[in-house]
Amino acid sequence: MVDIHHEATRMLYWSTMNTSIEALPRAVVPLRGFIPSLEGMRAFAALGIIVTHVAFQTGVASSPIMGRIWGRFDLTVALFFALSGFLLWRPHAAQARGLGQAQPVLRYLWSRAVRILPAYWVVVTLVLLFLPNTGSSWRVWVANLSLSQVFMPLTLTEGMTQMWSLSVEVSFYLLLPVFAFLMLRLRGAAARARRPLLFVVAAASLCWAFVPVPTPDAIHHDNWLPGYFAWFAAGMLLAEYSTSEETWAHRLAARRALCAAIAIVAFALSATALAGPQGLVRPAAWQFEVKIVLGAILAFALLAPLVLADTHRHRILEHPVTLALGRWSYGIFIWHLVILAMVFPVFGIIPFSGHFVLVLCVTTALSIPVAAASYALVEEPSRRALRTRERMGNGRA
Repeated sequence: MVDIHHEATRMLYWSTMNTSIEALPRAVVPLRGFIPSLEGMRAFAALGIIVTHVAFQTGVASSPIMGRIWGRFDLTVALFFALSGFLLWRPHAAQARGLGQAQPVLRYLWSRAVRILPAYWVVVTLVLLFLPNTGSSWRVWVANLSLSQVFMPLTLTEGMTQMWSLSVEVSFYLLLPVFAFLMLRLRGAAARARRPLLFVVAAASLCWAFVPVPTPDAIHHDNWLPGYFAWFAAGMLLAEYSTSEETWAHRLAARRALCAAIAIVAFALSATALAGPQGLVRPAAWQFEVKIVLGAILAFALLAPLVLADTHRHRILEHPVTLALGRWSYGIFIWHLVILAMVFPVFGIIPFSGHFVLVLCVTTALSIPVAAASYALVEEPSRRALRTRERMGNGRA
């Protein structure tokens, strides 16, 4: 959620070496590769995920007023999905306007696999081997190692229930080249049709929860990619706007206070019954879609000022501590429920019995160094190995 994912901000999928800023239309926002403020935003999204899970497992998510607020921090998943949509779609949006070149499909898929799988497989292996009550059937192993939990019944296990969102995100990774191929003809002057098309497809995806798709018991089709496509589309639309001439979206993004107000209103509405009941009670189809719409609005409003009108340094989002947390955000996401599962017995706390602040502080304090270790020992070495392999391949070529 996840995309939650640091490497996408590090990799420059397209080049502007042959296109100077002076050669671009004056209304075009200058193109950038790594955007530090997005890294900082990723850090806050990861911390929001911890908040909502701790709130549920300590029972405060069922309190009358604050419970709805703490529980609705799960909308940070929308932020992760929109970040992935923006960062991974931006090369294709730029290529459609002659501003750069997207990665070849195989290289793109390799980079995604190397970014996601090594650290994730470490978590899966350790959880299934050593965490009690996780089950050890071949179905659980296959579903979790292949990130197909949302398609296989009863395979989300303790310590890894959050991985449903990573399963959805990987589905998006795999289908993104297909989306790019289907829009291949919308280039040059025809690129102006890309934004309306994405908007229409995102709007059509809001019907998904109402479609009677037959599924096995305990599997819900609204947890598949079509159910959350609007969140990815929010980022994809931002990618299209970021490579085009000035529009209403750029003017809106320049009004940071208004964008913040829109995000706050969207979050506040999501904390009402409009977006479903409290806790893990399944919402009605219309409530689910209201939540999706509000999440897309929130993500668009929070990210637009950073990618369409960002002309100054953000002291908080670009603070060294925040940037470090952003680098470790994927590790925070995949490890924090393992840490949370261990906090309760270590501190003698009964789940759903309160102690929200204590459990939140301990879980966060322990998740960060574990995530930092995961980054240093698994994630970064895997990326370096991929870069070395690519350099060797280019040398042979």
